[in-house]
Amino acid sequence: MVLYLDVIWLLNFLIDSILLVMTAVFLKRHLIWWRIFLGGFIGSLIVLFSFTSYAHISGHPLMKLIFSMIMVFTAFGFKRFRFYAGNLLMLYFSTFLTGGILIGVHYFLRFDNSLQSSMFLASVKGFGDPISWVFVMFALPASWYFARNRINSIETVKIQYDELVEVEIEINGLKLQLKGLVDSGNQLYDPLSKSPVMLISTEKLEGRVPEDILHLSEDNDRFMSGDHSLPPQWEERVRFVPAQSIGKKNQLLIAYKPDSILIRKGKEVWGCPKGLIVFQGIAFSADDTFNCIVHPKMLSSSPLQYVS
Repeated sequence: MVLYLDVIWLLNFLIDSILLVMTAVFLKRHLIWWRIFLGGFIGSLIVLFSFTSYAHISGHPLMKLIFSMIMVFTAFGFKRFRFYAGNLLMLYFSTFLTGGILIGVHYFLRFDNSLQSSMFLASVKGFGDPISWVFVMFALPASWYFARNRINSIETVKIQYDELVEVEIEINGLKLQLKGLVDSGNQLYDPLSKSPVMLISTEKLEGRVPEDILHLSEDNDRFMSGDHSLPPQWEERVRFVPAQSIGKKNQLLIAYKPDSILIRKGKEVWGCPKGLIVFQGIAFSADDTFNCIVHPKMLSSSPLQYVS
């Protein structure tokens, strides 16, 4: 078998550099490219040692740990131990995650029922098949893209889960039980009373909310122009809240003053006597995780009670 040392070294250099970039992306570290590539170069030197008289120690776990520690120090520096240890552990996580994806894809495409486990271990040490370098070269960027998107997806779900609350609203005899997302981006206030505004999707509220309210949730301009009216018990609760969105400026939203708003999160319960609600005919969550957007100000006061 012919080995091209320069090709093997170059591929390892690129792989080590990509793993350092993955580490930086996952941990939201600032990328300094020359330090990343220098760290990748240092990591690739262990391949060269495998073809020298030091080959017997180049593959030792302790030697690999030392090289990875130097790589992380070179790429990200040392601010404090926790910072450094987090970078080191994330480098190993990125390595094992990417390696697992590559092995899984390889054997998904080329599974052999014969017992070749020992051959596989020996061939990896010899830089050969069954996982060819050409496969690694093209599959590694794809696995990086997949891993990054999955990590971001998990992070988003975790953030949403941490900020999900249960919402109970009473208005004109209606009782609505909703799942809410506390969103710091929701900064809607009634300019007169300074009441925070909660946005409620009407996607799943057909038959529970009056048809007049549902119609206005999709087009409130008809109420502004006088083409559409509301029952007196609803009209007396109407407030107008100025808002801005993409493509629209200085628009007015129709908000309603409910009888009560209760927000539950875990064992804590908040009441919001000054809160307003706005019905909108759009879905806020594609998977129905939440159907209303809660103003963070609604949870800024002390909880009313603790549920055991």
